[in-house]
Amino acid sequence: MSKMQRIGIIGSGGIASAHVRAYKQLHDVEIVAVADVIPGKADQFVTREQLPGAIGFDDHRRLLELDLDGVSICTPNASHHVTTVDALRAGKNVLLEKPMSVTLDEAIDMVQVANETGNMLTIGFQPRYDPNMKVVNEIVQSGKLGKVYYVETGGGRRRGMPGGTFISKQLAGAGAMADIGCYSLDMALNALGYPKPLTVSAYTSNYFGTNPVHHPEASKFEVEDFGVALVRFENDLVLQFKISWAMHMDTLGSTMFLGTEGGLKVNPYGTGNWSGVWDGRVGEMKLFHDFMGKQTETPIPVTNTDLNLFNEKVRDFSEAVREGRPAPIPGSQIVIQQAIIDGVLRSSAAKREVAIELPF
Repeated sequence: MSKMQRIGIIGSGGIASAHVRAYKQLHDVEIVAVADVIPGKADQFVTREQLPGAIGFDDHRRLLELDLDGVSICTPNASHHVTTVDALRAGKNVLLEKPMSVTLDEAIDMVQVANETGNMLTIGFQPRYDPNMKVVNEIVQSGKLGKVYYVETGGGRRRGMPGGTFISKQLAGAGAMADIGCYSLDMALNALGYPKPLTVSAYTSNYFGTNPVHHPEASKFEVEDFGVALVRFENDLVLQFKISWAMHMDTLGSTMFLGTEGGLKVNPYGTGNWSGVWDGRVGEMKLFHDFMGKQTETPIPVTNTDLNLFNEKVRDFSEAVREGRPAPIPGSQIVIQQAIIDGVLRSSAAKREVAIELPF
């Protein structure tokens, strides 16, 4: 029988409960500690989630003194950097919830510390585990589209604005861009092999979030609820990125990859105010190409699955730690989308195109 894997959880909000449920599906994993900065909250979480033997801490650094194989970091965005860096330097492998960080400098530092320590830093993008997302990757990377020169992605909710820490500039860093836009970016950039971005020209607004008719915390709403950007990459590639938490429209459209030999169109999944984004499954997929001199459209079969993508994310992290594999979704990739989001916010504030610079 294999040795039980010891896991700690930092942060005890709603997303931490999802991590607990996922870990409980794994027979060789035990959650031995939980930390939360609010006094007593970790102990309450341990009791509520029925974690016998787990210890509650008010300081994540005390949790990191334990013998742990890995930690799930489920704190508000503003704490991602300090908890991740502390965990990596304490010799722990890290599964960090998205978005990676509040600022680009924080994300860069996290990647550098992971490289220095040799410990795993993987970021929680569960849509990658959808079989249909894997098909998107396979098509784009197969060469069937030829040279991909233009990509459009984003999606948007008609009405789907969160509150609390999500709308605080200090705690969240960004709004719709960081919350759901990061999924759109990962969908496109992962299929493209995470190319290097060069410049971005962007616009953001928060007309809905700051309007009390549409949001109960309008007076506290400090982030964007809508954004659009044109991002230029190396190798003569451009990406149009658009995202919305709220709008007077049913959708901002499909994700599209345009290539010299073909095009791929992927529709968002689901209906309703909170649908239309790429935080889970995909809808209809279609390949546009020429066949025997005729313009042709080929439907791509969509796999219907009951697979719990969140559980798959946690399982893959656990197995990667046990098997000594590299990070399933490495921070060295996700820092690139952090650079894009950082550029979007800087460009919108400056009302002009800005350069994107990364030290690696």
